[in-house]
Amino acid sequence: MLLLFVLFPIAPAVAAAACGWQPWVGRVAVATSGLLVVGGGILAARVLDNGPQTFDTLLRADALSAFMVILIGSVALLASWFSIPYLTAELTHHHTTARGAQLYGILINAFIATMVFAVLVDNIAVMWVTIEGTTIVTAFLVGHRRTRHSLEASWKYVILGSVGIVLAFLGTVLVAYAAAHTHGGGGGEPSLSWTSVVEIAHQLDPGVMRLAVVLLFLGYGTKVGLAPMHTWLPDAHSQAPAPVSALMSGALLSVAFYAILRVKVIADLALGPAFSRTLLIIAGLLSLVVATSLIIAQRDYKRLLAYSSIEHMGIVALAAAIGTPLALSAALLHMLGHGIGKSVAFLGSGEIALTEGTTAIGEVHGLVARRPVIGVSFGLSLLGLLGLPPFVLFATEIAIINAGFAQGLGWVMAIAAVLLLVVFGAVLLHAKQMLFGIPDEHERRTPTATAFARPLLLGLAAFTALGISIWPIQQLLHTAARIVAH
Repeated sequence: MLLLFVLFPIAPAVAAAACGWQPWVGRVAVATSGLLVVGGGILAARVLDNGPQTFDTLLRADALSAFMVILIGSVALLASWFSIPYLTAELTHHHTTARGAQLYGILINAFIATMVFAVLVDNIAVMWVTIEGTTIVTAFLVGHRRTRHSLEASWKYVILGSVGIVLAFLGTVLVAYAAAHTHGGGGGEPSLSWTSVVEIAHQLDPGVMRLAVVLLFLGYGTKVGLAPMHTWLPDAHSQAPAPVSALMSGALLSVAFYAILRVKVIADLALGPAFSRTLLIIAGLLSLVVATSLIIAQRDYKRLLAYSSIEHMGIVALAAAIGTPLALSAALLHMLGHGIGKSVAFLGSGEIALTEGTTAIGEVHGLVARRPVIGVSFGLSLLGLLGLPPFVLFATEIAIINAGFAQGLGWVMAIAAVLLLVVFGAVLLHAKQMLFGIPDEHERRTPTATAFARPLLLGLAAFTALGISIWPIQQLLHTAARIVAH
């Protein structure tokens, strides 16, 4: 069964390679993404009833893996659905060629498959390989339009992403070295199965592991977009096609943070929780400070959303630093809520950019009056990302702050709360002009195509539903959190 999850997204990639991009290929991608969500739910039920599921010696799924499959599938469903009208519009307006659309169809589904593989593989070295694979695939997607700015963003992403992934590689090598010298110092061939390393974590050399954990946190933190290794993210997200930005921000950042959570389990057993807590607090607060300062001065709405992603990953890092089951449950739910909410925002921004012909905040006015569907959906997604009820991020941020105070980290939570309030005000000021500003005389009311509206409305419905009740995934969240909690 686990192998099917990796193969699901391969089907539309093969169809695109064989037949070129066609709307029916996009519908196959939507269907396979839906199967990921449904299959993830079935996998979660099996894991909760019978324990971790394995396939051969490489693939393994526990509650944390099953949750990540659901997250990836949910974001992929929205991005794949939106890709159908998005690519059609790009072809119509000559923003891409038939060959470019075909490559897009191949690469975006390969991207989804790679992320699914990363969360199901039971080997920290192979996990590193798969996350490096996402860098290779997404580099071409960021440069999809072949403009000077998109190619520049693609190269910047490759260079900084490669620096991060090299650091993660060095950290993985050090973990392998420490594992090889646990039994009598024999230096034998170590097993890099995550479960095997966890079993011997208390025997790992503390000196080696401190360096390994720092390198792994820096390496995977680069992919997450945590400061100070965040600089690739706004360029890549602002230049990538909207569905790719949704997948990168909504799913890839969470997949990279999943790797950090796996490393954290080993680090806490080998070194105690204080070491990883310190690293995560530093990264989380620094990310919030950087995101806040740049959001205030931002003039491009796609880059604004990119900096918002840095902010939310900083919040997740602080929740992971707290390390209690409550905080980690909230962190995982925050990742899912952010993935869905940010997907709606990025997809909406893509439709706005196609229609308005600009990504400058100052050049977009009166969206709610002129284009109510896209204006309202974009505005609601921003309110949800700012943590207002009834959207799910309101509950997760309150839970994280409460958990932090309960663990004696009140000063950290106080700083984070102040920064979040500043972000709240800054984003509202930016959004006010776009949504309610007075339109220019030549700007007229234009309806949003139904094909664009449907995935946005579905995403908003899911974003709201999670804020009202998490009953379907509550047990899964708690079980997944206990895997990571110290």
